[in-house]
Amino acid sequence: MLKKRSGFTLIELLIVIVIIGILAAIAIPMFSKTREKAMVKAMTSDLRNMATQQELYFSAPQNSYTYGVLTDLVPNFFSPSNGVTLTVNGGASTGWSASATHTGLPGVTCAIFIGSAAALAPATTAGIVTCNDTN
Repeated sequence: MLKKRSGFTLIELLIVIVIIGILAAIAIPMFSKTREKAMVKAMTSDLRNMATQQELYFSAPQNSYTYGVLTDLVPNFFSPSNGVTLTVNGGASTGWSASATHTGLPGVTCAIFIGSAAALAPATTAGIVTCNDTN
């Protein structure tokens, strides 16, 4: 009588490994694009949150409504997301501008300007966060 063998043959195991490899080759680039999009969204969100915080702070009755001390706002009243660096590039009594970069995305910058401050590239419309993300 023949004994019944249980288990997989070498060919079956190799086919499964090849299929897993093909699926991984498809999924890994998709995952990296998702991470890049999340980093851009973090920069965009931080700039919007900073603008909101600035408006809340300076519209309070005890604070004069001026944009001049915006540089104090970022370190004292607002903390950016992990990996995001916010830079306030201008502040005057009529407006301000700021940019954001992420350590995981070299070369990608998001910017916003409010009021009559000089627009920072890539921002073109006051109050709208714009990024130079090529995706």
